[in-house]
Amino acid sequence: MGAEVTAQSYSREERQRYREKVRQNLDVFERMLTTSSFEFDRPMTGLEIELNLVDEQQDPHFHNAAVLEAIADPGYQTELARYNIELNVPPRPLPGDSAIELEHDLRESLNAADQAAKEVGSKIVAIGILPTIMPEHYEGDWISANNRYTALNDSIVLARGEDVYLDIEGPTGERVATYCSSIAPESACTSVQLHLQVAPHEFAQHWNAAQALSSVQLALAANSPYFFGKRLHAETRIELFSQATDTRPVELKNQGVRPRVFFGERWITSIFDLFEENVRYFPTLLAEITDEDPMAKLEAGVAPELAELRLHNGTVYRWNRPIYDIVGGTPHLRVENRVLPAGPTIADVLANAAFYYGAVRHLAAADRPVWTKMSFAACADNFERAARSGMDARLYWPGFGEVSADELVLRHLLPMAHEGLRSWGVSDAVRERYLGIIEGRATTGVNGAEWQTRTVEHLEAQGHGRRDALRRMLARYSELMDSNEPVHTWPLP
Repeated sequence: MGAEVTAQSYSREERQRYREKVRQNLDVFERMLTTSSFEFDRPMTGLEIELNLVDEQQDPHFHNAAVLEAIADPGYQTELARYNIELNVPPRPLPGDSAIELEHDLRESLNAADQAAKEVGSKIVAIGILPTIMPEHYEGDWISANNRYTALNDSIVLARGEDVYLDIEGPTGERVATYCSSIAPESACTSVQLHLQVAPHEFAQHWNAAQALSSVQLALAANSPYFFGKRLHAETRIELFSQATDTRPVELKNQGVRPRVFFGERWITSIFDLFEENVRYFPTLLAEITDEDPMAKLEAGVAPELAELRLHNGTVYRWNRPIYDIVGGTPHLRVENRVLPAGPTIADVLANAAFYYGAVRHLAAADRPVWTKMSFAACADNFERAARSGMDARLYWPGFGEVSADELVLRHLLPMAHEGLRSWGVSDAVRERYLGIIEGRATTGVNGAEWQTRTVEHLEAQGHGRRDALRRMLARYSELMDSNEPVHTWPLP
């Protein structure tokens, strides 16, 4: 959810001043893109994993403050709800065996964190949506004790002017249709965010490539089929996040006002296109103002923080978000890929990352890029199809027409990912391990959503009610998650 803020509400004057400061930041950023030096010599990648806490009954455990105190590692932080935590992984260079080293480090870190969490009665689970979350779990004190979360919740609800309406229907007719008085359901959406540092002149190609690839990422990695006890989309997290943070009442939707969770509506030619859209179309949610004079800093040869622009950017939830940041006094740009759900295992997470980094590299460097041959509307339609149907989705791709997701991966995108990783200088061992997992998933047709659904159906056929089946499934999921064996190898009932 980003950096902490100092206030929970803002006056009209503060919001007006904030808007003016954001526009000033945008002008300075535009100038920086043509005059400043950005760091991009080494391909650096970053990773964030959002996690859930459950108790012995597999229900959400609302004790993240105690868990974080027990873990005592600054890499673990709070997230929106008290049953969420987040693991932030420091940036690493992409080439060589870095991914295999990262897998080992992450497993050690999570094992230690899970052991510490047990001291306060919690188990850490990496999954797209915690399947045992129910409406009554949000009736108590659910939100984490951070000003930012309270301010964000209050601002979204105030902007909307009425309760949030959730309406999601699954493939068999199961449906969630309910009102919520807060953005609490958004906390059910736990994801993995992949960061890729790129040069300013290459940003548009990488963002466009990431947009084109996002549907395939969803189809391969879907892991969120259950919410409020109902079987909904393969990756319900996409629609749930969109609805739970929607600031628009029905009338503004009907007018075509853009949603806060925004896939986009066109291919871009510069990172500036995205920041400028954010400022033009999206009202302020958090109006924190700093004393920085960004133009004075720039003219003095110092990279400005552009704090207001960055804060505003963090409240527009693009599935591929542009990032401006500063490390060691040098600015850089990143594509933040927010498409993937958490889990099932660290091996699966890194396989998803390897596929993404390899395929994006190849797509971005193509002589005739895919986005010159596919309309943006077709790309957005692919994204919606993949979220609904996961591995069963049929996607449009230039040169193939409408094709199943597994065929598209095996025939076209997997070889492309291999070539892309080679171009990054990634070792053969990394490519074979992680892209081998992607190949296995595409060949078997089993991802997290498929495994969850089949397991629950089997348990229900044995006579277990839905709630009991979800608890039993999640307990088994947690055991297999700890094994770190890829999900496509997990035994199916």
